[in-house]
Amino acid sequence: MKWICSQIGAREHYAIPRVLHRERKLECLYTDLWAGTMWRALGSFLGRPVLSTRYHRDLADAKVESFDLTTLVDSSFGGNLKKNPYEWFLYVGSDFGRSIVESLKRKKGINWKDMIFFGYDTGFLEPAKWVKERGGKAIVCQMDPSRFEVKIVKEEENRWPGWAKRSADIPETYFQRREKEWDVADLVMVNSEWSGNALLDQGVAADKIVIVPLAYEAAMSKEKKLNSELLTGSNHSTYTTEFNARRTLRILFLGQVILRKGIQYLIEAARLLQNEPVSFDIVGPIGISDEAMKSVPPNVFFHGPISRDMASGFFSNADLFVLPTLSDGFALTQLEAMAHGLPVISTPHCGRVVTDGIDGVVVPSRDANALSETLLALVADPRKLQDMSEAASKKVRQFSLQKLADNLADMERTLSPTLPNLVND
Repeated sequence: MKWICSQIGAREHYAIPRVLHRERKLECLYTDLWAGTMWRALGSFLGRPVLSTRYHRDLADAKVESFDLTTLVDSSFGGNLKKNPYEWFLYVGSDFGRSIVESLKRKKGINWKDMIFFGYDTGFLEPAKWVKERGGKAIVCQMDPSRFEVKIVKEEENRWPGWAKRSADIPETYFQRREKEWDVADLVMVNSEWSGNALLDQGVAADKIVIVPLAYEAAMSKEKKLNSELLTGSNHSTYTTEFNARRTLRILFLGQVILRKGIQYLIEAARLLQNEPVSFDIVGPIGISDEAMKSVPPNVFFHGPISRDMASGFFSNADLFVLPTLSDGFALTQLEAMAHGLPVISTPHCGRVVTDGIDGVVVPSRDANALSETLLALVADPRKLQDMSEAASKKVRQFSLQKLADNLADMERTLSPTLPNLVND
């Protein structure tokens, strides 16, 4: 079977269409903006490096169709017309879906019964229905636990009043569109058991749900991390035999600084560790209020949003990555951290990446005490941290593009049972 992929943005560095193109199964990739040579040159001239991320060299010779001018105009002007960003997401998703349908109508010579349409939630509905009406199959990737996750965030807003910069007020029509997508899809792909269980609770049939972890292609090896002081001038790039006031345990958080990510519990843990040799680098767009920021202890340093190419410097300067998330569909940053040789402290509410006590530690969600105690134990045992670092560098290899290719092939066989198993007898 052949696949048509669609995605808004550069999700997962275009991992799924890249794998399918490598396997010669990609019919076409639809996306909102594809930065060909002209757009990348314009982005460089205008100082808009984001355009360079809307492209991947692995897809240089693939069929890619995009809606560049519409996307640029809408993102510059249309987004300001909506007070609620989720209303804007709805508009973008449905407009994207309709644009794909108009393009599909113009395609000639395709046997739709041998076609799989794959897309991500919110931009999936219209083209999936169109392909299925012609005998094809459809797979939607649900990136987060939807209503289940929003319920958690609302609970946190009540627990931590005044902390959220913006309340999670999501229109019912947003959830309804996603639920229609689940109904239309032959398979609903999620990236973690956490998301899968959440969708079961929301009525998705168990035989529709397929768990496919994200893939990560490491761009930086552990060896490069150990020599990163040549690039950064930092003396924090290798582990030590003792942490002290001059050589603190450097803890990195990278992502949206919001309640859902557990930033409130990380700050509380930092407060409990004010007199210990630990420091926290918080990297990402700030989604908590000014009042909340004023409560931060002095061992926490905020760096704000950064471009993707700047992330390696922060990973290289850290000793440990922390993800105290309350809910994540997967959290790719876990793999990015491990690719840089960083052990990861996570919770059970995301993709299952960490093997507890081996390449990191799994702590309960919403528990600042457990988080601070874990960090204190690692301060006292730098050798353990070194062992975890070596294990983390090996663990990330399990989330390869080839493993993703195998998972996609399994889904294809599920949708077309007549295909050969390809397993040697």
